[in-house]
Amino acid sequence: MNEPRISVMVVDDHPIWRDGVARDLTENGFDVKATAPDAGAAVRIARTVRPDVVLMDLNLGSSSGVDATREITSALPSTKVLVLSASGEHKDVLEAVKAGASGYLVKSASAAELVDAVHRTAAGDPVFTAGLAGLVLGEYRRMADASREDAAGAEPPRLTERETDVLRLVAKGLTARQIAERLVLSHRTVENHVQSTLRKLQLHNRVELARYAIEHGLDEE
Repeated sequence: MNEPRISVMVVDDHPIWRDGVARDLTENGFDVKATAPDAGAAVRIARTVRPDVVLMDLNLGSSSGVDATREITSALPSTKVLVLSASGEHKDVLEAVKAGASGYLVKSASAAELVDAVHRTAAGDPVFTAGLAGLVLGEYRRMADASREDAAGAEPPRLTERETDVLRLVAKGLTARQIAERLVLSHRTVENHVQSTLRKLQLHNRVELARYAIEHGLDEE
C-alpha cells in the first residue's frame, strides 16, 4: 500500500519562481495543493487546503512572510512552515523561527536539497541551510540565560528517563533516525517519544523542543 503523498503549498510573490518550485515538487512526487502570491492569500488558502508543509518566502511585496508564518502555525498546528528565502540575514532567520517556522532554506539551495528539506520538514525535523542551525540554537541559549531565573520556581512537566534522553539529542540537532541509532531504538519508538514529549510540554515542533531543552539545561550531558 502506497503512503499518502506529502501535501505542499508554495508562497512566493514572483510567479515564475513560484510556478517553477511547484512544478519541481510535483515532478518529485509531492502533492502541491495550492500556491499563493502574498501573506493574506497564504493564510486564507492554508486554512482551506491544510497542507503538510508550506514553503514560505519572507519578502512578499507589501506583506510579510513572517506574519503569515505566525498566523498559519497558530491556526494549523499540524502544518509545518519551511522558509525558502533569498535572505540569509540572521535577523530574518530568527524572526521566522520565532514566528513558528520549522526550518529555513536559502534560495541558492539545489533542487535535490529542497526536495530533501521538504521530506524532512514533513517528518518533523528542523531543517536549516548550513550554518543557520547553530545560529538558532545560540540565540535560544542567550534567551535561556535571561529566562532561567524567572522559571526557577516552576515545576516542569515530568518526563521519563528515555524521553529526556531523546529531548537532549533533539537539542543537539540530531534527526529522529540519528537519535534512533544513538539510543539503539527503532525510528518509530523515537517518534513516539518525541510526540509524547510534545504533548506533555504543550509544544508544537522540534524547534520548540530544542528551545525548551536549552532553557532547562538539558542540552548538556
